[in-house]
Amino acid sequence: MEIKDPFWGLFSSVNNKCLTIYKEWCRVKVSKEFHRIGCNSVHYPIRKEEVFMMKELKPIKEGKVREIYDNGDSLIMVATDRISCFDVILHNTVTKKGTVLTQMSKFWFDYTKDILPNHMISTDVKDMPEFFQTPEYEGKSMMCRKLNMLPLECIVRGYITGSGWKSYKENGTVCGIKLPEGLKESDKLPEPIFTPSTKAEIGDHDENISYEQSIDHLEKHFPGKGKEYATKLRDYTIALYKKCADYALSKGIIIADTKFEFGLDEEGNIVLGDEMLTPDSSRFWPAEGYEPGHSQPSFDKQFARDWLTSHPGNDWTLPEEIVQKTIDKYLQSYKMLTGKEL
Repeated sequence: MEIKDPFWGLFSSVNNKCLTIYKEWCRVKVSKEFHRIGCNSVHYPIRKEEVFMMKELKPIKEGKVREIYDNGDSLIMVATDRISCFDVILHNTVTKKGTVLTQMSKFWFDYTKDILPNHMISTDVKDMPEFFQTPEYEGKSMMCRKLNMLPLECIVRGYITGSGWKSYKENGTVCGIKLPEGLKESDKLPEPIFTPSTKAEIGDHDENISYEQSIDHLEKHFPGKGKEYATKLRDYTIALYKKCADYALSKGIIIADTKFEFGLDEEGNIVLGDEMLTPDSSRFWPAEGYEPGHSQPSFDKQFARDWLTSHPGNDWTLPEEIVQKTIDKYLQSYKMLTGKEL
């Protein structure tokens, strides 16, 4: 039967979860409610009044890897399969990466809620608008509380590596913090150090600042609260790192460094937001074989960073072999930390 109205097109597939309608120019998903139509044929005409079309949602904000959707009194945060290195979004996608990021964050949020509250409400897409109840978003999406985000990336370093090692070699300090003489690359620090940075827009680079500068930075945005917020962020950051680093080490992973982001709830309380201790936001090293004096093998995107550094003129594109090795590392770290497979 030919459909006169081209806006509605034909059913192309039927299954237990949804019906897919093809328009002339795009595909849309239809609610589980319409199984009552009970068609078995591949092409089955429907009438407008029989179909509820899901509203297509657009993100209100897109980061290097994440997309944020407004859900009224909450937000939906989706971790995509994009990958960024050196603050640049690469041309590759890494299958299952978004799932690892979301599920690992969920694990750590649950593990650290005794230290301070976090923004996670649910990772079950059944709790979310129907738009997210598809394989494309399942496992990658997190419903979150709305927060007034504080404009700092709260970086904590337990080992000296990366830009910290570079700075130490130049003047014996990291973000203004004087460190003991004689440290070797990848050495464990006597105590974790708090080295915040400003948050940059896409295309710009974050700027490392000292704790004292973070007070001034926060004061500009929250007059009268700069020192209070900076102190709390530093203390929360180090407390979270210590608890999680001890746990990870018991599972065979060294967390060399990581970053956290925080916001304020409606009552002005500081709440942990964004992602937590993922391979994107952290350096994970295998404890087995750890030896200071050189760079370490890793479970995170350092593998991709190293390839980009050693291949100038790469056009920010990884070979497929490097993409596969990267996701294999992500999945391995998730299994070691949680005991589960994705």
